[in-house]
Amino acid sequence: MKKIILSLALVIFAVVGGALWWLSGNLDAVVKKAIEVPASEMTKARVGVGEVKIAPVDGKGAIGGLVIGNPPGFKTPHLLKAERIEVEIDIATVTKDVVLVRRIAVVAPDVIYEKGDTMTNIDAIQKNIAAYLGPSDTSKQGKKLIVEELIIRNAKAQASAAFMGGKTVTVPLPDITLKNVGRAKGGLTPGELGQEVAAALKAKLTSAVSFDRLMKSTGETLDKAGSAIKGLFK
Repeated sequence: MKKIILSLALVIFAVVGGALWWLSGNLDAVVKKAIEVPASEMTKARVGVGEVKIAPVDGKGAIGGLVIGNPPGFKTPHLLKAERIEVEIDIATVTKDVVLVRRIAVVAPDVIYEKGDTMTNIDAIQKNIAAYLGPSDTSKQGKKLIVEELIIRNAKAQASAAFMGGKTVTVPLPDITLKNVGRAKGGLTPGELGQEVAAALKAKLTSAVSFDRLMKSTGETLDKAGSAIKGLFK
């Protein structure tokens, strides 16, 4: 019996050791795939990541070249583009149902807030995520996340509207800081986390951008330009 127990223990240690070895060698690819595939499906927009570098020892690292495109119907090239995102994951929780993310810092992203014919690009993203998740379907949820700190800082924000034909104007975007996202609910699915971040981003952009004023100011600029051109031919 002791030999059997010892043999089982050795098998368990071998399996766990093998899993940790595989994880240490493939963590970057796992995180990259975990971002690109479900995010693209949920948002109905192209989501791409250039590279992922996560240290398997302490869970610290960075995600480079993140691009969140726009859903169909919008004229600007993307919703958000970030060359660097700093991350820190509690490695001990990676194999659990709820993964603890210590910190996410989106550094100097390029954000384009576009108003289409019926809604903004953020509204469209949120609508697509909600449709993907459904009212009560849990089959697509998978792992849940708790994010202790999420920061979007030094963002370069632009605004656009359908009548501008893809052109943009620069607008201010204050830093965003969210604390303990998902903790009260025992974790959020990636889709739910996406909704939280989109809502926070939309709140800041809505306070910074008035599409009505943008339309008026653009119209006035065009009128002045038209008057100046007409003046050349008097």
